[in-house]
Amino acid sequence: MAGDWRTDRIGSALRGENPTVLRRLESGFAVIGDVQFLPGYSVLLVDEPGVQRLSDLPRARRLSFLSDMDRLGEAVERACRRADPAFRRVNLEILGNTDPFLHAHVWPRFEWEPAGLVGRPVWLYPADRWSDEGSVLGPQHDVLRNGIASELDRLRPLG
Repeated sequence: MAGDWRTDRIGSALRGENPTVLRRLESGFAVIGDVQFLPGYSVLLVDEPGVQRLSDLPRARRLSFLSDMDRLGEAVERACRRADPAFRRVNLEILGNTDPFLHAHVWPRFEWEPAGLVGRPVWLYPADRWSDEGSVLGPQHDVLRNGIASELDRLRPLG
């Protein structure tokens, strides 16, 4: 999955060129993470490239973003629970310390994680886990990817 879409994740999603997009939601894009050392890791990207933080949005758009984050979190939870009996929960985070655009992380957590990390923040995983070739998003993640996308469809707001 090489290409310049990574340098403009939101713009490439708006143009239909971001291969990680699962679904277009009301406030942005549900995408599956580039790295899958915790299978099902997903991100909600805001759909306005200049928005850096939640407080940059008008109140109605903030609530929409948070609602979409909840929807993506529930979709990941349902798909991961179905795929792996060791699924524990999801962690939802809006950090914004590295990428200069509003986004929310949805991290599935599992019983099989290392004992020293299972109850700790994902960001404490060793740096090599973030670049491990075995964890790079690929065809081996298609079943889970399709499961999350299907759950997003099921959780679509009525009306």
